Amino acid sequence: MKSVAEICSDLIRFDTTNPGSGERPAAEYVATLLADAGMEPVVFESAPKRTTVVTRIDGDSPDALLIHGHLDVVPADPAEWRMHPFSGEIVDDCVYGRGAVDMKGSCAMTLATVLGMAARGERPKRDLVLAFLADEEATGDHGSRHAVGEHRDLFDGVSEAISESGGFSVGSGDDRVYPIAVGERGTAWMRLTAHGVAGHGSRPPRDNPVATLAHALSRVASYEWPVRLTPPVAALIRELGEITGRPVDLDRLDAEAARLGALGHLFKGQIRNSANPTMLDAGYKVNVVPSTAQAHVDGRYLPGLQEEFLGVIDELLGPKITREFVNLEDAPGAPYPSPFFDELAGALVAEDPRARPVPYVMAGGTDAKSFARIGIKGYGFAPLMLRPDLDYFGMFHGKDERVPVEGLEFGTRVLTRLLT
Repeated sequence: MKSVAEICSDLIRFDTTNPGSGERPAAEYVATLLADAGMEPVVFESAPKRTTVVTRIDGDSPDALLIHGHLDVVPADPAEWRMHPFSGEIVDDCVYGRGAVDMKGSCAMTLATVLGMAARGERPKRDLVLAFLADEEATGDHGSRHAVGEHRDLFDGVSEAISESGGFSVGSGDDRVYPIAVGERGTAWMRLTAHGVAGHGSRPPRDNPVATLAHALSRVASYEWPVRLTPPVAALIRELGEITGRPVDLDRLDAEAARLGALGHLFKGQIRNSANPTMLDAGYKVNVVPSTAQAHVDGRYLPGLQEEFLGVIDELLGPKITREFVNLEDAPGAPYPSPFFDELAGALVAEDPRARPVPYVMAGGTDAKSFARIGIKGYGFAPLMLRPDLDYFGMFHGKDERVPVEGLEFGTRVLTRLLT
């Protein structure tokens, strides 16, 4: 049987860049591994080569747990990398390549776990549904949204799910903090349009849409969003104070996040809404004032604050800017405290006695948003014990993305404890 590092390397070697040629080769590889172990994977496509794999494993309880991961990755420029981003090479005890962290490494841990259980004849304590999805790095239309919309029956009986962006270690003195995600911010990707009067660039300005849009984007980019502490983030901050032996000052959270370093990253982007201009499109010639100008803004809002967020955005944009959603997703949450959170925490502590599991809210988003639409409560839990010098957050969509082999092996052991 292949090791978890070998599976991770194999998956990375499939170039599943999104946008690109699709996930089919990686999905076929996953399906073959599952079928060879006696499982019955279901393979389907939302569009040519946009491929998803789902399988169910019977357990001792019909209350099913979903483990989902995505097979697509963001682009990578080989010229910027130490080694080719789709080589999957193992160097210095790390697997290198695009997707090592986000999230082919996690998919490899899931596969190694269930393949090992099958080889040993072990039965999970509850039904398992495994989903290896397309298109998470875009809107999920070709992946998780399609799966829950067109293949809802594959997820019958599922009450909870685990996936990326949680369960990784952050060093803190003699302890290792493991954030377990119990929610994530909502997504509001917006296309903004300014309309004006076309004319010659040499004439005095008259309702120039480029200028109108630029002023609006400047207001959005410079706005200081107020702090809004949701209950899970407040609980995280309290626990970090207990772990470090110094309470976190709630009146100066930005400074406290800087003081705490890597631990501060766990709440720095989760204490307020945000809106970042990311794309601009206007004009076609230097001496022509166009009639329209467009921009895109990546908006994120905390649970329960969608209406407040959009109200502020509209005030900042002003009456001359129209907005439309490229993608709008609610901010999902999972119960905390809860017995299942305790199960996740217990599996970590059993493999790492220095583990200090804490609740966490993701600044970004995952496929958990799609599964929340059908009532599945999602937790971020892809366990990894990391070296203190490895910038885990910097690995996401970054250059020289890599994951330690020992981290993958640790995660496989944790998942095995959780499932059996």
